Amino acid sequence: MKEKISTIKFEDFKSLLIPRLRDAHKGLFGHTLIIGGNNGMGGAVCLAGVAALRVGAGLVSVATKKEHISAIISQCPEIMAHAVTKAKNLNALLRKATVLIVGVGLGQTYWSKQLLKQVLRSSQPKIMDADAINLLAQQPSISDKWILTPHPGEAARLLHCSLQAIQANRIHAVQELQYKYGGVVVLKGSGSLVCTENSLSICKAGNPGMASGGMGDVLSGIIGGLLAQQFTLRQAAELGVYLHATAGDLVAMQKGERGMIASDLMDFLSKLVNP
Repeated sequence: MKEKISTIKFEDFKSLLIPRLRDAHKGLFGHTLIIGGNNGMGGAVCLAGVAALRVGAGLVSVATKKEHISAIISQCPEIMAHAVTKAKNLNALLRKATVLIVGVGLGQTYWSKQLLKQVLRSSQPKIMDADAINLLAQQPSISDKWILTPHPGEAARLLHCSLQAIQANRIHAVQELQYKYGGVVVLKGSGSLVCTENSLSICKAGNPGMASGGMGDVLSGIIGGLLAQQFTLRQAAELGVYLHATAGDLVAMQKGERGMIASDLMDFLSKLVNP
C-alpha cells in the first residue's frame, strides 16, 4: 500500500449525518452489544455504552459481571445491562445484536477468554479493544469484519516488538497491523492513524488532556454506535476517531486539559453528530 496519508475532515462525513426521518424508530439505528467489565472494571462498559448512545445507536446492551449491573443502570438507565457468568449466557444477546464491542475492561481471566472465544464465533462486525487485543496477541487471527483499536503498547504486543519500535515508525506499524490482522486498524495516540487495506488517514485533532483512563472505552463506544447505524468499517473508524478527538478539544477549550475525564466528552458528542 502506498504511504499517501489523508487527513480526516469532518466535511467528508456531513452527508452521512443528515437529520433523521420524522417516522424513524430505534430499530433503524442498530443494537450495540458491549462485552466486558471484569471485576472492578464495570465503568469501562458503562462509558462505552453511554458513548454509543450519544452518537445515535438505537439500542445498547452490556454483558458484564453481575456485580456491576446496579451501578450501570443507575448511571445510565437507557443501557440494558445483563449479568453473564458463562459464555453460553451470551447466545441470546448475540442473536439480537447488530454490532459487538469486546475487550473494554474484559481482563484476561478464564471468564474473559471464554467470552471472547464466543464472540469470535459470531458473524457480526466487531470492535476489538483493550484486553480483546491483548488476548488476540496471544492467539492471532485475521478478519475483514473487525476494527482493532490498539494504543501503542497493545500494538507492540500484537506485533511482538517494543513500544519504542512502534513509536519510531507509527505509519509502518499500523500498516503491519492491518496486513497481519485484517479489517481496519486504529493506532491510537497523538495523531491517531486509521488504516484499511487501501487507505491510510490521520486525525490531527485531540490534546494531551485526553491521556486519562476511560478515553479508549469512549472511543470504542463511539465507533460501535456509528457502526450500528450502518456506517462502513472505515467510515465508523475515521468519523469515530474524529468525533472523539474533537470532543476532547472542546472540553479542553471550556475547562482546560489537566483534569479532563472521559465522561466529560459525552455532551459534546451528541452536539457533534447533529451538525
